[in-house]
Amino acid sequence: MKKKAIVNVRIIDPKNNIDQLGGILINELGQIEKSGPEITKENVGDIQIFNCQNKIAIPGLIDSRVFVGEPGFEYKENYRTLSEAALSGGVTSVVTMPNTDPVIDNVSTLDFIKRRARDKSIIKIYPLAALTKNIKGEEMCEFGLLNLRGAFGFTDGLRCVQNNRVMDHIFNYAKNKDSLIVQFIQDNELSKNGVINEGLVSTRLGLKGIPGVAEQIILDRDLRLLNEYKSKYHASLISTKKSLSIVEYWKKRSLQFTTSVSINNLSLNENDIGEFRTFLKLSPPLRSEEDRLALIEGLNNSLIDIIVSDHKPEDEESKRLTFQQAASGASGIETLLSLALELYHNKSCSLMTIIRSLTSNPAKLFGINAGSLEKNYPADIAILDLDKPWVIKKDNIRSKSKNTAIENKKLQGKVEKTFLNGNLVFDNK
Repeated sequence: MKKKAIVNVRIIDPKNNIDQLGGILINELGQIEKSGPEITKENVGDIQIFNCQNKIAIPGLIDSRVFVGEPGFEYKENYRTLSEAALSGGVTSVVTMPNTDPVIDNVSTLDFIKRRARDKSIIKIYPLAALTKNIKGEEMCEFGLLNLRGAFGFTDGLRCVQNNRVMDHIFNYAKNKDSLIVQFIQDNELSKNGVINEGLVSTRLGLKGIPGVAEQIILDRDLRLLNEYKSKYHASLISTKKSLSIVEYWKKRSLQFTTSVSINNLSLNENDIGEFRTFLKLSPPLRSEEDRLALIEGLNNSLIDIIVSDHKPEDEESKRLTFQQAASGASGIETLLSLALELYHNKSCSLMTIIRSLTSNPAKLFGINAGSLEKNYPADIAILDLDKPWVIKKDNIRSKSKNTAIENKKLQGKVEKTFLNGNLVFDNK
C-alpha cells in the first residue's frame, strides 16, 4: 500500500477533543501517521491526494448493536451485504449479537463465526457471546473460555436474563473473569405479548402494550447487583425517562457502568406508528414524545454514552403481517449517522457529542482499537458532507433486508467516502 493524504478537511476527533481544519496523512501500513493543519497538498510530497473540499473527516463509526444473519439467517443478511450497507454509512466496525443459529454460546461456534467474518466481511467484526446457554436465561455460559477465544462481551441479545439467582451468579463470575455484561433491559413477563408502548396509542389501536416499568425494574435490579459486585456492565437500549432517573441516581453515587440508546428511540415516537405501520414495530418499542426528549437530554448530560442502530434486518414476509404477528426490528446501519445528524441540525445536540457516542465511546467500552484519528490508529475514516440532502428510498438500501423504519424520510448529511485501514472502500461519486 502506498502513502496517501486526505487534505482540505475539517477533522473531528472526539477522543482527543479535536475540531480543526487540516489534513490526515496515512502511512504504508494503513495507519494514521499524522493529522493537523500542517498536512496540506503542498507539503506531503508526491503521494495520492484526496482533496475533500472542506468536508468533515471523522473516525469510522462503531455500531455496537448489530444483528448479522450468518449462520442460520443468511436470507435476512450476510457479511457481504452487511459490509456494503455499513460502509455506505461510514461504519467500519460492528459489535454483533450472538442470537444466530446456532447461538454463539460455546467456543466452537465462536471460532466458526470469527473464521466466517474473516473470510467474508469487509468491515471489522467484534462478536459478543451469549450470557446464558442457548440464550434461555437458565445457565450461564463459560465466560473464561469464550473470553480467551475472542468474545468482546456477553449478552442474550433481545432476551433478558430474568432469573435473579442466575443474574447474581453472572455478576459474580463476570467480575472474576473481567467480562463485560451487556443486558437487554426488559422484563420478560411484564412485556409478554406486548408489541407497542403501553399508553393512549396502544389503547386506541387495541394492541397489547409494554409498560415502561418492564425496563425500569430490570435496570434497577441489575444496578443493585452491580453495586455489590462492581463488574463491567452495559445497559443496552434505554428507552424511557424514568429509566434515566435510575441511571442518574446510581451515577451520582459513582457506580461505574455505561448505557446505550437506539437511534430509532431518539428520532421517532409512538405516534409515528400511525395506523399499524409494522416497519416501526421495534424492541424496545417507540415510546412517548416526552421519553424521546428525555433521551436526547440524557445523551447531552452523559447519562447515555452510546448511540446504536440496533440493526435487525427482517425479510418482507416477516413484516407484511398484522402488527401483533409481525417481526420486531428495523434495518438501520447505513442511515445511523445521517439520522443522528438530525439532532445536530435541529440544535438538540452538539456535533461532538453525536460523533463521540458513535466512535470513541463504543471503542472504549468494548476495548476496540478504533474510534480515533490520532497517530498509529488504523486509518478507518468517514468523510461526511454535513449539509447534503437526501431521501431514504427502500430500493436504494444496500442491506439485504429493506425493513427501514424511515422510508421516504428527508435527511441532511451523507457519507461521501469511507476508508478502511487506509483503503478507499466506499465512494459516493
